[in-house]
Amino acid sequence: MKWKCSMCGYIHDGDSAPDICPRCGAPKEKFDKIAADIEQLIDRSRKTNQLHMDLTHVLSKAISISEAGIADNLDPNCLSIFQKAKKAAFELRQMSKAEIVAHINKQKWG
Repeated sequence: MKWKCSMCGYIHDGDSAPDICPRCGAPKEKFDKIAADIEQLIDRSRKTNQLHMDLTHVLSKAISISEAGIADNLDPNCLSIFQKAKKAAFELRQMSKAEIVAHINKQKWG
């Protein structure tokens, strides 16, 4: 079961609402039970947002590896590959970050 604080939007997972909201200090009475279909959306949003975070981490590593290849500069072909990899990883990482922000703004964070 999930419960939402009507004061700050905090979502609590548990059989009952907490006695006090850990985010804003609101009493238990300020929590509303979340409908089952919304619970499913929250769970899916949490999964997708975690996938975006994992992807962002991997892309940050790809940028770092690309920068090392650029610094090594063995030959023009290698340099070109590492430059393209860095650019693509940076753009994808920014897109994933923007998608997470969009989810937060649409209350799809959970």
